[in-house]
Amino acid sequence: MASHHAQQLVAFTLGAEEYALPIEQVQEIIRYTAPRSVAAGDDAVRGVIALRGKIVPVHDLGGRLGVPPGEGEPTKIIMVEAAQGQVGIVVDDVTEVLTVDAEQVEPAPTAAPAVAGIAQVGDRLVVVLDAAELFGTGVDEAAGDAFAAGPAAAPAPRRADAGPAAEPVADRSLVAR
Repeated sequence: MASHHAQQLVAFTLGAEEYALPIEQVQEIIRYTAPRSVAAGDDAVRGVIALRGKIVPVHDLGGRLGVPPGEGEPTKIIMVEAAQGQVGIVVDDVTEVLTVDAEQVEPAPTAAPAVAGIAQVGDRLVVVLDAAELFGTGVDEAAGDAFAAGPAAAPAPRRADAGPAAEPVADRSLVAR
């Protein structure tokens, strides 16, 4: 019997691998803009961008996870909320919004704390990440636990003003073109 606890995930690529974040943790997705370099104590920080009058740090998610870069240039920045405020994460591309049942997601047998699980979607394995673990606490704790508890426990997705760089493409997501 299928579970009634479906979860929406924003799927994206880093190199040859496919990853996802729960949609509740994604504020918006914007076109890639080369960040301005700044001195940072964290090697994974690529720099900063200005987004609607705010300076936002941009992190190299592939570097943070130890994933070799893809062959092309990155095309998107996924905006998430972290302990230090809004953070952008560079990804090669955003591919789709997936809806998965709780039984499709299994714990990763040997993984960093930032890996919430592995989703089996057809013949694909999608690594599900947790933004709170990637960047420290700051994302609602309920959003990180939404996977196990289902949509009733998940907070409504936070919407930032779409601005000129993003456009709606799915019921609950923003993806820039």
